[in-house]
Amino acid sequence: MVVDHLNVTISTTRMTHLWWHCQQGGYITIYGNGRSVQAKVVDECGFTMGYDADLDYQPPCPNNIVDASKAVWKALGVPESDRGDLDISWSDA
Repeated sequence: MVVDHLNVTISTTRMTHLWWHCQQGGYITIYGNGRSVQAKVVDECGFTMGYDADLDYQPPCPNNIVDASKAVWKALGVPESDRGDLDISWSDA
């Protein structure tokens, strides 16, 4: 059985205060699609120069990105066909 949790990864290139969330397993509230959901911050994407060979030379993370698990998309009521890009706002939970 696969369990999908309400988890997110946040771009911290311009939001350095989010380091605390990542280190302490903090939560944010995400607002989108007329709904809101609390999600646990499990990682940060704070690299401004891109990644090295260990991470396949991926490009740097854009600013102000919240990468959400399938459970977050579902909680926001976003159909699978529309998942991947959604205008949202968020705040500390």
